[in-house]
Amino acid sequence: MDNVDEYVLPRKKMVQEQIENRDISSPEVLAAMKKIPRHLFVKSEFRKCAYHDRPLPIDEGQTISQPYIVALMTELLKLNPNSKVLEIGTGCGYQTAVLAELAKEIYSIEIIPKLAYSAEARLNALNYQNVYLKQGNGYYGWIEQAPYNAVLVAAAPKKIPYRLTQQLADRGRMVIPVGSEFQELLLITKSSGKIDTERITGVSFVPMTGTPMEKS
Repeated sequence: MDNVDEYVLPRKKMVQEQIENRDISSPEVLAAMKKIPRHLFVKSEFRKCAYHDRPLPIDEGQTISQPYIVALMTELLKLNPNSKVLEIGTGCGYQTAVLAELAKEIYSIEIIPKLAYSAEARLNALNYQNVYLKQGNGYYGWIEQAPYNAVLVAAAPKKIPYRLTQQLADRGRMVIPVGSEFQELLLITKSSGKIDTERITGVSFVPMTGTPMEKS
């Protein structure tokens, strides 16, 4: 087991320089980013780079997102201790852990079996007891547990999945990267059944797999 202490200062520096200095101001988000050992979510050969301002490769050709993007997406959701969250694309589980620090329940779906099982083991080792994870196609959401106060999608479909908007509670918020060659991070809000979309920034995420042709 790594000596976590050697990563405390790099983690504080990451939060100050990469996140606070880029206008992330939620005390809860900043506290979560300072607490969670990102180096335990990356491959051993990349641990010295764990707190750098960039995404890093994980297994199965996927990536762990840039710290700033994790913080930005989390802040946009405006979570509280009673929030019920759906996450699409567990990956290594880092974003999941950040969400779990802020919300009551996290329902996370990962389509790649190896990633789902390793993320579950990692989150269990870190004693996250409010995370429920399953291996499956996140394009369809997790209807049995709907509705959700917040939905976070960590892979990019070509268009907004209709089924995810249907599983969003009234006054709920969804953050999702959309596009193929050019992607935009979108904030989706729902009010009395009406869906509003706000463009936040350009991003680069791995493509969302398992997305069948579906009418909007």
